[in-house]
Amino acid sequence: MAGVNVAAPSAPRLAPRLASTLGWGVARWLLVVVVALAWEGVARSGKINSFMLPSLSSVLERIGSDAASGDLFHNLGLTLYRSLAGFLIAAVAGIVLAMLITRSRLVRWFFDPIISVGFPMPKIAFLPIIVLWFGFYDTSKMFMIVFDAIFPVVTATVAGLLSVERELLWSARNLGAGKRELLWQIELPMALPRILTGLQVALPIALIVCVICEMTMGGEGLGGAMLTASRFADSAGVFASIMVIAAAGYVLIKALELLRRRLLRWHQEALAPSTV
Repeated sequence: MAGVNVAAPSAPRLAPRLASTLGWGVARWLLVVVVALAWEGVARSGKINSFMLPSLSSVLERIGSDAASGDLFHNLGLTLYRSLAGFLIAAVAGIVLAMLITRSRLVRWFFDPIISVGFPMPKIAFLPIIVLWFGFYDTSKMFMIVFDAIFPVVTATVAGLLSVERELLWSARNLGAGKRELLWQIELPMALPRILTGLQVALPIALIVCVICEMTMGGEGLGGAMLTASRFADSAGVFASIMVIAAAGYVLIKALELLRRRLLRWHQEALAPSTV
């Protein structure tokens, strides 16, 4: 009976929350459907040249034909490989560099002005230099991805590590915790929300920079396919590449959001708001 009494009050609170979540989800996708129908209607009305705005159905047909021929999966695989490889390198290197910055005054003295100047700078301006150094292949593309994506990871990790309460660290030291225990059991877990925020910023940056590099350098990949389509005045191919890039970015961001929820199940942001 005690179990029934405890579970019963939770049901009325769960139902409105579930209904609200489903309602917002339906409303959000309803907006997408409205935009898609408006796109198709405007394109078929004849008021806009099909070269300027191809119909949504023709773009979807082009995506289907590219998928059937294998070109879509080949280009998508290359773009995802470059983006995710560069993102993972930037994530690991950025977190390690941030830990060194928070632990060494010399490292912080050296990197602080570099990060302060480099973060707001459009790093894509260095692309001609990177091409001169590494050529037009994957090395130069991935270098640019790491160069761009590492800054939000470093700054977010440094902010997270420095936000850990000093009293908590002092208490742990008094209880006999060493530097390794402090890092792995207190500092990194407490800084994890901000680290994940930095990663959530860096991931779309990695994809954007990858596509820009592919468009600039040419070759294979979604950006290269878009550039080739534009050169041949294939507007359906350009819009098809844009839609595939948007879908890939959406899936990557949602996957990282899911990972954040799982890693932060213990954190306050994952707890349901209390009601009086």
